[in-house]
Amino acid sequence: MKIRHPYILICLLSVCFFFPSKGQHISLPVAKDTTYKSFSSYNQQDSISDFIRTAREPLRQKKFWRAGTEWFLAQAFPATFNRFITKDPYSYISFKNFIDHQRLSAWDWDDNQFTTNHLDHPYHGQLYFNSFRSNGYNFYESSIATFVGSYIWETGGETQAPSINDLVNTTYGGIILGEITHRIARNILGRGSRDPRSRTGNEIGAFFVNPVNGLNRLLDGKWGKVDEYNAVDSSTIWAEVNIGVRRFDTKEVDLLERGKNGSYGRLRLWYSNGEHSIKRPFDQFYVNLEFGKGDSTFINAVNVHALLYGHEFFSTKKGSHYGVLSANYDFYNNDAFFYGAQNLIYSWNSEFRYKNNNRLNMSVGAGAILLAGVPDPYLLYGASRNYNYGSGAGYRYRGELSLLNRLLVTADYNGGIFYTISGNKSYYLLHAGTLEASLRIIKNFSVNVSSGYFALEGHFDDEQYTDFNRRFPFGRLSVGYNVRF
Repeated sequence: MKIRHPYILICLLSVCFFFPSKGQHISLPVAKDTTYKSFSSYNQQDSISDFIRTAREPLRQKKFWRAGTEWFLAQAFPATFNRFITKDPYSYISFKNFIDHQRLSAWDWDDNQFTTNHLDHPYHGQLYFNSFRSNGYNFYESSIATFVGSYIWETGGETQAPSINDLVNTTYGGIILGEITHRIARNILGRGSRDPRSRTGNEIGAFFVNPVNGLNRLLDGKWGKVDEYNAVDSSTIWAEVNIGVRRFDTKEVDLLERGKNGSYGRLRLWYSNGEHSIKRPFDQFYVNLEFGKGDSTFINAVNVHALLYGHEFFSTKKGSHYGVLSANYDFYNNDAFFYGAQNLIYSWNSEFRYKNNNRLNMSVGAGAILLAGVPDPYLLYGASRNYNYGSGAGYRYRGELSLLNRLLVTADYNGGIFYTISGNKSYYLLHAGTLEASLRIIKNFSVNVSSGYFALEGHFDDEQYTDFNRRFPFGRLSVGYNVRF
């Protein structure tokens, strides 16, 4: 089963370009701290009351039979397509096949292409999730439906052995993408309660972001109308789009003399359900999508950091300090290497405020890399898998200095060490660091200059396999436009 992953790009871009904003444009070059609470740092005159910020979701009628039908169709459509259109040899399923796969020993690691496993499967998982989420079920109930949907597909959707990596990617990635699309669609629809003229456009945009929810609004006769669930939404989305050029080099590692030039684009979204909402999953999240011209890639990076639970330890007049547990998804795909991983990270976050518009935010975190896919030049597993799977530990740092509400300097580092579970015995080290400066020129426009260094080291136990160190240094220059929805 393959889902065209550019659709994900279309969904995210539609949030930024298709609809009018529900609030004022923010004036600071957007590079908000991914440590969640600082989202509100640039919104000191927020008119939403603390009561609305912290209120529980309105109760909705749970429609089990419709949710179950849509959940089933998310299984049936790809199975039917594989069986009768592409005639995939693995699609000739039977009940005996399903029973045989209930044994623990039947599980294995599959040989799908990297983008299929790390982009397409999470998208399939969000269909399971939103089948229930858009029919009145909460985050936890919908997460269970995602796991069950992935399990049923792995054991009964194909004749090949059920895949361990697919179960993780579809479930974990599907939950993250599912709740994000649910929250963004709700934010878009909530604008209709304030501006009736925008309701049709908002409905279309929300449909692109979350098709399952859009279908159910049509079935319920709510299309173009205001309903209580979306009307009370208090969330805010900040978005920034960057367009520019970059210079990179993967062969000589000589960026200035031997580097290549190419186009570069970036979309970033920061979602906040209020300054004090750090107790509930996904009340804060951050999405980064980078794309550009290269020798073999287009989507260069996808990074998602979503709040699971936060706790403030103490605060003073000059700052606050709190801890955050987050679910993270990282995807890098450049001319030097590819990498995809699901992480659980606990971060210590500190915010310091200095007089008027000067702020310093810092975050240091560490946690588990649940599952990572990394290249192995000596492996050809099955028909098309040229990468190992492993688990390990991840560590992160982010610093953000804002001066006079005009200049923003950020330093970001994402690292990890993980050991191979499936593939040639080895361990890997990831380094992904970026330093960026953004200067607001006029209103919502800024000039952004950044440099970075991504590297992936592979160390193999077998002496016949040479260790490698693949490096991707780059410099970027872009114009940014930011807006608050």
